[in-house]
Amino acid sequence: MKVLVTGATGFVGREVVRQLHAAGHAIRMLARTPTSARVQEAVSRWGVEVRPGDVLDAASLEGAARGSDAVIHLVGIISEVGTSTFENVHLGGTRNMVAAAQHAGARRFLQMSALGTRANAASRYHQTKWAAEEFVRQSGLDFTIFRPSVIFGPEDQFINLFARIIRLSPVVPLLGSPRARLQPISVAAVAAAFVCSLSKPETAGKTYDLCGMEALPLAVIVDEILQVMGRKRLKLQVPLQLARGQAALLEFVFQRLLRKPPPLNRDQLIMLQEDNLGNPRPANAELGLPILRLRDGIAKYLAG
Repeated sequence: MKVLVTGATGFVGREVVRQLHAAGHAIRMLARTPTSARVQEAVSRWGVEVRPGDVLDAASLEGAARGSDAVIHLVGIISEVGTSTFENVHLGGTRNMVAAAQHAGARRFLQMSALGTRANAASRYHQTKWAAEEFVRQSGLDFTIFRPSVIFGPEDQFINLFARIIRLSPVVPLLGSPRARLQPISVAAVAAAFVCSLSKPETAGKTYDLCGMEALPLAVIVDEILQVMGRKRLKLQVPLQLARGQAALLEFVFQRLLRKPPPLNRDQLIMLQEDNLGNPRPANAELGLPILRLRDGIAKYLAG
């Protein structure tokens, strides 16, 4: 099967491409900068075909999906900057990719969403992910939607962030509600869900939660990281109002002055106030996903 992948140079995208290649699929990558090191690495390592294009620019997608049997749409952001807003990237980008798939006759469409996405979500991140899901559901394509929880792996931006803090500071700040629970899942399992579903037509029209079997508060996740690294640190729960002030300041400095996505924003704090839980059993059973405990998974790439 020939598969067009968006977001192929990202954390999840690189694992999806690796597994697509291992499964024998022909891979086409949409790339804003075809000459970048990561794109060229994918070409040399996995034999990827590159098509220039940007999901925010509908005109640039003309012909990108032509000849493809399926589209895997992974592009998403966790922080905004410039025109890369949640609305533009999550909803606008999805609309453009659905249109490209429809015009090219690519019937299969796999959508990356997020756990916690729902119609009445409090955060704009989840609101726009929901709007994108609804658009995909109404597209007439043979869609499958995946909602991952926090994803861990060698190049993740979650576990590795806390690992850096642990290496540099005697105190680890904890944001959000101390009672909110997460279900971290490995990047290998997330990628496997996308790749396996291509060969399972019965997954069309379905939405799957992708999450681990463990429901853990953030403090427990930090404890797991500390144990794997063999370190001891003081954990400090940051009051919500103080965290909001810090996030607002970071948004101003990074978005307005540096023109970069901030490392923390107020929308993320909204999400950290609530449980981020799902049902992993349907995806595990129907797609045969690898089940990996958080501690076992992070032990493979975190050193003391």
